[in-house]
Amino acid sequence: MSQPGEQTKTTTILVVESDAEIGSLLLKALSQKPSYQVVLLTHSLQALQVARSIKPDLFILNYHLPQVNGIELYDRLHAIKELKHVPAIMVAADFPEQEVKQRKIVGLKKPFDTNELLDAISKALN
Repeated sequence: MSQPGEQTKTTTILVVESDAEIGSLLLKALSQKPSYQVVLLTHSLQALQVARSIKPDLFILNYHLPQVNGIELYDRLHAIKELKHVPAIMVAADFPEQEVKQRKIVGLKKPFDTNELLDAISKALN
């Protein structure tokens, strides 16, 4: 028999966005779905440490990050054995589409609305 709390699986999403205002908007949009547990970070190197401990179900990465860009961060995250299966969404006004496609990352061009974000999440998770 299933317990009442077991009906909805929680999806842990690691968002790495260096712009605090955009990060806050992403957090607000994602909080509309009670099944999403969101961890928001502003630094790519911090994401490498945190991802190991939280083992997210999805990465949402800004392409334009300080230290390393979103593609490099994705590659470093996927080099970690227990994270190599985790899908990702790359967000930015511009990013190298060919590199994103090669890695099977879902690309989402800024500006986007909440519905586009939720659609991209659905696509990435399926």
